[in-house]
Amino acid sequence: MPAKIKVLIVDDSAVIRQAMAEILSGDPRIEVIGTAADPFIAADKIRQQFPDVITLDIEMPRMDGLTFLQKIMSQHPIPVVICSSLAGKGAETTLKALQYGAVEIIAKPKLGARQFLEESRVLICDAVKAAACVRLRPLSAARAEVEPKLTADAVLRKSGGGEIIRTTEQVVVVGASTGGTEALRIFLVALPHDAPGVVIVQHMPEHFTAAFARRLDGICRVAVKEAASGDSVIPGRALIAPGNRHLLLKRSGARYCVEIKDGPLVSRHRPSVDVLFRSAARYAGRNAIGVIMTGMGDDGARGLLELRQAGAVTMAQDEASCVVFGMPKEAIRLGAAGSVLPLEQIAPAVLEAYRGNS
Repeated sequence: MPAKIKVLIVDDSAVIRQAMAEILSGDPRIEVIGTAADPFIAADKIRQQFPDVITLDIEMPRMDGLTFLQKIMSQHPIPVVICSSLAGKGAETTLKALQYGAVEIIAKPKLGARQFLEESRVLICDAVKAAACVRLRPLSAARAEVEPKLTADAVLRKSGGGEIIRTTEQVVVVGASTGGTEALRIFLVALPHDAPGVVIVQHMPEHFTAAFARRLDGICRVAVKEAASGDSVIPGRALIAPGNRHLLLKRSGARYCVEIKDGPLVSRHRPSVDVLFRSAARYAGRNAIGVIMTGMGDDGARGLLELRQAGAVTMAQDEASCVVFGMPKEAIRLGAAGSVLPLEQIAPAVLEAYRGNS
């Protein structure tokens, strides 16, 4: 049996420390080796026993989480999962955390909301397990019963064919999870202003995707925004699924648009890559280019296979350039990826496929 993942929890709230410890200890693959109320206490505990992963709050006394994160990454890198409420102004702060080397951002559990806690239990444990697999670059079975793992059928039934309208317009659909914020930056920055319309699902908490989209919009030649229902998918624009909502590609006459939809977790996620890819297979088919990027688990693998079976060009990020080679690995195993490429080659390959079919 593999060694358990040793986790140190750093948060100034005793209630949150206790809740996080209970959630993580419920996973047989995870061992909580300690908790700390601030970074100074955490540093002492690290000297006593080195953790595999740290969960870290942003706002804490004596030293804030961002400063502590920078010290960790510059001195002795340890995979860090930021746990934050991500409300309002906090979203910009967590973007900086990703820049400083945090592996993942997860929403801090809200005590009293039992359903949210049970959903978060799976997401938190998955984030920690993903972090333990990360290749650092310096600067589930829980005790509690969880909801069954649903497929895209829970949101959109599989197409029987016939929905695709002939058109020369193409759309790019992209799915990513752990490590995806940086992978998406590299991909989108490489696109020209007249690139095909892009629709993206990146596993992120609520209130975070709008700030992420604004950050990308400021550095990319294509326009980037958090998607809203009815938004058109047009050349030169990238739409990102809002946190905690599913994103579907639809057709309205001769144009593509998106729909934002509530629904259950699909492949343990909301938004789910499988939901986006299935909708693209149904409404775009061979007019779509599907890309699956770094991430833990298998969300998007079956959807990418449906895209390929519908005639779409499909691509997966290769192992060497992934932070976590989970989602792409499963897609490759299923035969869903028409090509497997390093991250830096994905944008050129998408443009080549787009120009070749336009």
